[in-house]
Amino acid sequence: MSPSRELPPPPPPAHLREWLDEDAVRADRARFLEELSRRSMGLGRLLALWGVAAAFALGWALVGLAVTSFAAGGPPGYLAGAVCAVAGPAVLGGAGLCFARGARREREVRQLLCAWVLAGRDPEADARLRAPARSLVWLAASGALGAAGLWLAFAPAAGAWPGTDTYGEVAFSTGFGMILWITALLGLAKAATHHRWTHGPAPEFQPRRRRSAESSPAGV
Repeated sequence: MSPSRELPPPPPPAHLREWLDEDAVRADRARFLEELSRRSMGLGRLLALWGVAAAFALGWALVGLAVTSFAAGGPPGYLAGAVCAVAGPAVLGGAGLCFARGARREREVRQLLCAWVLAGRDPEADARLRAPARSLVWLAASGALGAAGLWLAFAPAAGAWPGTDTYGEVAFSTGFGMILWITALLGLAKAATHHRWTHGPAPEFQPRRRRSAESSPAGV
């Protein structure tokens, strides 16, 4: 893994933070939270989610093409169907692996975000984490994608006519619409989760303890 893709370190334990410089901890917290928030809610993360959805849609399209090619019959149809029957599941499997890897990375980012948020509270830095513009982009883009997914999932099936539309065509449009709908739900859930934790309470920075003669045991 390249250094540019490495995640920030977790915050030091609470019993060690009491002896660290408060300004340094505050600066690290602000810097790492900004980086983690950008990784979690940045435009690149949205495009990555849509890229995985596009891979699922491509795999689904190849599976549908394989079915229609076998139904058409003839050597060209059987050859195209065989190729698509192999390529479709392969693309779907690759998309599933990418989704699992992204989900694991997202869980690591979320754990670090929560850990650094609980490391204290800095009102000025925390206000920047709310990122209303990025949240609005996620909400608007996911809402539009979800509307398109719902239309593709139900409109073709509702308007299908026997003898004109095949079961394969209806199943393809429904599956494609469900892929878009699920992707939209993931985006909306991420935006809602981001709003919840950025507006939630966090503990204040506690002043450092300092050893003093009064607090030392007698005779030490």
